Amino acid sequence: MRTKSLKKNKINVITLGCSKNVYDSEVLMGQLKASGKDVVHEEEGNIVVINTCGFIDNAKAESVNTILEYADKKERGLVDKVFVTGCLSERYRPDLEKEIPNVDQYFGTTELPALLKALGADYKHELLGERLTTTPKNYAYLKISEGCDRPCSFCAIPLMRGKNVSQTIEKLVKETEGLAKNGVKELILIAQDLTYYGLDLYKKRALGELLEALVKVEGIEWIRLHYAFPTGFPMDVLEIMKREPKICNYIDIPLQHISDSILKSMKRGTTREKTTKLLKDFRAAVPGMAIRTTLIVGYPGETEEDFEILKEFVQEMKFDRMGCFAYSHEENTSAYELVDDVPDEIKQARSLEIMDLQSQISWDLNQEKLGQTFRCIIDRKEGGHFVGRTEFDSPDVDNEVLIDATKHYVKTGEFVNIKIIEATEFDLYGEPA
Repeated sequence: MRTKSLKKNKINVITLGCSKNVYDSEVLMGQLKASGKDVVHEEEGNIVVINTCGFIDNAKAESVNTILEYADKKERGLVDKVFVTGCLSERYRPDLEKEIPNVDQYFGTTELPALLKALGADYKHELLGERLTTTPKNYAYLKISEGCDRPCSFCAIPLMRGKNVSQTIEKLVKETEGLAKNGVKELILIAQDLTYYGLDLYKKRALGELLEALVKVEGIEWIRLHYAFPTGFPMDVLEIMKREPKICNYIDIPLQHISDSILKSMKRGTTREKTTKLLKDFRAAVPGMAIRTTLIVGYPGETEEDFEILKEFVQEMKFDRMGCFAYSHEENTSAYELVDDVPDEIKQARSLEIMDLQSQISWDLNQEKLGQTFRCIIDRKEGGHFVGRTEFDSPDVDNEVLIDATKHYVKTGEFVNIKIIEATEFDLYGEPA
């Protein structure tokens, strides 16, 4: 029999999906704390807020399963209230309300004040930029804009996040200063599209100006760029990257495909020739920079010939880091009008083939690092190893540097020079130099 909870309300925020969702959860938690609420991240709590992802099929399934799990816990009296927010809720709220009615309330991506009100908290405008970070203390994400104006045929993000809205340079500098005061040393710039930053506010691409302002913040030692769209990339950023030691020689530039016919259908606004030139310009401007990309296989109409072109490109470009996704047929996108004609098993086989190629490339590149010494940030201790990263690696998605904790001691959250003594496809092993 259900008993009334006597414990003080504790709000448990659960984050699914990308780093932009991590940022949104941190802002929510900061607001709740400022209203005197007891708030935790992915721990026990009798009130649950699930921040969902609605990007592709796997992410949607994970979000739905998590909602069902907590709706069931509510039914059994294990939690008192369940609220759902984020991209899945923005995109499918009527369906979710009908199919999973045991959730107390659903909210979209722009309804933070309403969500706070439902949780008995006030939205505090003066808290702009202040949040409860959930990442290790040495790094934090900085979301420089929201939404996207690109017309990519396969992508539902504009449906869930709206048009591009940049944050002002002043606000972002203030937020960074607050993070630095709390011990953050590495800033990871995120947006749906860093390339577009500033066009709405300043009528020009202003990523370079933002970087010039952020490098002046004391305490921040690394600044990393994530999710830059290839078309219209502001090339002055490369000059700043080369000149400013704080800006990591690293860029994440999702290319999605390289066959001209697929790029045209995807509405990417570029060609194989332009993309190849851009990447060569990157490497000429900043020798030794690490380039991360993501690719999509199995897009409608992708032929064996298109796939062979993509494989050739991967072998030619030798990306330092890569992810590969099987195409997901998303409602209300322009690609949804096309026939999803590549069978799932072929999509999966192509994805595995691309990642096998990348695995060999990554092995070769990592072997070249043997005997070299890199400045690494130490994120955590896990099992018998301290786990760190070089400037060429982003948390959760890239290589890690493992240091044997039974032989060496390094301090988490600090920079240490590490000599690489062993390397596998996706991990480096080292010892303090």
